[in-house]
Amino acid sequence: MSPTSSIEDDLRDKNEVLEETALTETDEKPAPKSPLERFGFSGKSLSIANWVAVALCIYLLITAVSVIGDGFKAATGDQAEQLFAFASNPIIALMIGLLATALIQSSSTTTSIVVGLVAGGLPMGIAIPMLMGANIGTSLTSTLVSLGMVKDKESFRRAFGAATVHDMYNLLAVLILFPLEIFTGYLEKLSGAVSRSLASSDGGIVATLFNGLGAAITFVTDPLADLIGMLGDVLPAPWGGILLIIIGVAGILIVINMLGDLLQAVLVGRAKEVMHTAIGRGPISGITSGTLVTAMVQSSSTTTSLLVPLAGAGTISLKQVLPFTVGANIGTTVTALLAAFAFTGVDAQPALQAALVHMFFNITGALIVFLIPGMKNVPIWGASTLARLGAENKLWVVGWVVGVFVILPAILIGITVLL
Repeated sequence: MSPTSSIEDDLRDKNEVLEETALTETDEKPAPKSPLERFGFSGKSLSIANWVAVALCIYLLITAVSVIGDGFKAATGDQAEQLFAFASNPIIALMIGLLATALIQSSSTTTSIVVGLVAGGLPMGIAIPMLMGANIGTSLTSTLVSLGMVKDKESFRRAFGAATVHDMYNLLAVLILFPLEIFTGYLEKLSGAVSRSLASSDGGIVATLFNGLGAAITFVTDPLADLIGMLGDVLPAPWGGILLIIIGVAGILIVINMLGDLLQAVLVGRAKEVMHTAIGRGPISGITSGTLVTAMVQSSSTTTSLLVPLAGAGTISLKQVLPFTVGANIGTTVTALLAAFAFTGVDAQPALQAALVHMFFNITGALIVFLIPGMKNVPIWGASTLARLGAENKLWVVGWVVGVFVILPAILIGITVLL
């Protein structure tokens, strides 16, 4: 046997051992449990109950978004722009979206709330930066997950790099698209044109299907939304509307968490299969798999967090993590699109426009990173550099998390208020 063949065999054996170790570390963990198991469901009855509960959660999500829209209208009347005058500066609106999502750790929740607020009168110029900020805030989850490997320096370096590549990509997208939107308004114009076409009565078969689906959904959800709305009638304005907003937000928080648990229980196994099959086959495959997996589990935080242990074990590289992460950002826009179906009539167009802003923002970010030569190396370089520094000194990790998600927003808000 030649020396070259011997070396190749040794490398192959080492890779096989490494892959087995990674699969052991990630796949031997118990499968996510359905929250319905505590009620005695098991086997086939549990599977059926899970899917019924998923459908019920989607129904309640759309209803809760509708309640927020009704509450916002009742609380503000025609004074929505004055109420949000404090966020008239786009930077403040961006930071509000970042902080809100970092606190609740769900961009799906934030974007659903924004869709409801837009339908209730929130100006699009304020909503767009909030939606951008939501993308940054949601990347905190995978960063925290990487801390689970902090005991092993090399594993932590790889895991922290995989987690922060999500941060770096979202920051890069905002740094490019936020000023572009300020100067050109392309997101508002594009989403407005598409949403008016889809929501108009003369938009052809697409508009007909959209309006028909929206009407069917609201026909089912309106009775419950109207029933909840009666609670707002008990209190004088604006307190009745504020109560409805609180109820709607609380409902979204509960439903999103429940929906995430249910979808993880029924789909995470399949999500992992898609991920293992598609990752590493090129950017298009990675983006597609990230989009599909996130649409399945309705949480970009969940899908990007699934990558962290794989990266920590050394089975995937940052170049493979990046396209999957980009796809996860696109996949999470499905929730906002679902939320838009809570509205018909004059409210349908602005609600759909807000959802489309989120989708177009993420699609544009993907196009910029993968079509402009050398651009995809920026988040990879930033993540690998930060991971190397963090592995050497954990103060870099603390500084990054606190700095990006707490100190930076506070400083920017403070500066813009003073100016």
